[in-house]
Formats: sequence, C-alpha cells, structure tokens
Amino acid sequence: MVKVLLWGSLRQATGGLAEVEVEAANFKQLLDRLAVEYPGLKPQIARGISLSLDGVIYREAWFTEIGPDSEVVLMPYMTGG
Repeated sequence: MVKVLLWGSLRQATGGLAEVEVEAANFKQLLDRLAVEYPGLKPQIARGISLSLDGVIYREAWFTEIGPDSEVVLMPYMTGG
C-alpha cells in the first residue's frame, strides 16, 4: 500500500481526508485506483494532477515507479512561468 498525502482542494474530494492509502506500483495505477476509491477526485484527475515523489514533482509521468516507502504527495496540476 502506498500512503498518499493530498494537498489543498483535493482533500474536499475525499471527505476531508489529508492522507489515503491505495495499492499502486506507478503513477497511472495510483490515479486509476484513486478515481475508483474516491470518485470525487475524477474531475481533478481529468484536469490534471501533479505528483511529488520523494520531493521531486512529476507531471504525466505515468509509469514512474512508486515504492512502498516513497513519500507521495498529490496536488492539483501545477503550472507556472
């Protein structure tokens, strides 16, 4: 199981939970399982999600491996410039 910390507005989609656990080996599996277990996250996942994995922020890194002891933080899609 992977512990996932939810950042900001994503917590609203899980009933206020700041941390959830799902079974996933990569970023895509993580998002797919979160969408099933927490349907309120589906719209945000469709808009885009950023993932911080052990302090490195990824966007659309679907098959990046997630270890069971990895620090995973999910955030609304980050843009900048």
